[in-house]
Amino acid sequence: MNEALDHKCPSCNAILKYNPHGDNFKCEYCKSEFTLEEVTDYNKKRGNTLDKEIKYKDLDMYICSNCGAKIITDENTSATSCVYCKNTSIMRDKLIGEFSPQYIIPFKNTKEDAINAFKALGKGKPFIPKDFKRVENINEMSGVYIPFWLYDFSVDGELEATGNRVTSWKSGNYRYTKTDTYSVTRGGNISFEKIPTDGSKRFENDIMNSIEPFDYTGLKKFNFSYLSGFLSEKYDVTKDEAKAESKSRAEASFVDSMRNDIRGYTSVINKTHKVTFNEEKSNYVLLPVWMLNIKYKDKIYTFAMNGQTGKLIGNIPVNKAKAFFTWLGLVILIFLIVYVINYAWVIL
Repeated sequence: MNEALDHKCPSCNAILKYNPHGDNFKCEYCKSEFTLEEVTDYNKKRGNTLDKEIKYKDLDMYICSNCGAKIITDENTSATSCVYCKNTSIMRDKLIGEFSPQYIIPFKNTKEDAINAFKALGKGKPFIPKDFKRVENINEMSGVYIPFWLYDFSVDGELEATGNRVTSWKSGNYRYTKTDTYSVTRGGNISFEKIPTDGSKRFENDIMNSIEPFDYTGLKKFNFSYLSGFLSEKYDVTKDEAKAESKSRAEASFVDSMRNDIRGYTSVINKTHKVTFNEEKSNYVLLPVWMLNIKYKDKIYTFAMNGQTGKLIGNIPVNKAKAFFTWLGLVILIFLIVYVINYAWVIL
């Protein structure tokens, strides 16, 4: 066992795993619980160092030969299949290259919480395919830290628009309409904080948008001990790519804000705008998501739950064949009942 890892139990030296409910580290053997600070202090006293070179060599990276996902774990957490495409041909290697998140939001929900939420989605739905009820499939629920870039911007800008004010009145048998057109300008400065941009090309933006928002007051300084028992994807959207998307979102928000400040007109049409980005700051962060992908009839169905707030999204299909034959059986049963009743009336 590698002594460089900073999640050993100070009581029995067993592996500590992060405990989402307690926001601490719990030993599965002696049941002791410790804060991150206590575990870190314990390892410092033992002379264990935490520099990047040592930390990274203790992280494994699984590379999916099918979709190219790069899943990172600590040496005590294994990955047997790709969390995205369910491919089992994944190659294990030691992490090489840059992997240095600045912040992380640790999981607040456990695997049991996520499984119970998934099961709740299926209650009252009799036509769910068997694959979505099998214990072995449900137990593949994985806690994955999704890479994100958070950007702060200070934006100065100006919006030019055309405002139309329409008035109408009636005189005699005629109705008159008058349209006054004005040139309207609005300008200002807006500061944006923590604009999120997905750092994973595989994790669908629609899914993340559905389980947002995250409470960014829960950000903690990254420590790879939080990966214990969980998976993390290595980002494949670069910092510059993320900046371009974040700027686009900030610019759109700025224009909307200026447009909403124009009041008193029947209609407003945007003409031109210009923005200048001044101060900017970026952080590479990991956000917690419970994920379950089940393959059914050559299609991947995704269940995802916000690992911090518990907000979830699920897409469970209907077994059309089962639904059809159930419907057919009911029709036949009703027909037989009606036939028997009619026959009984004839005899009587």
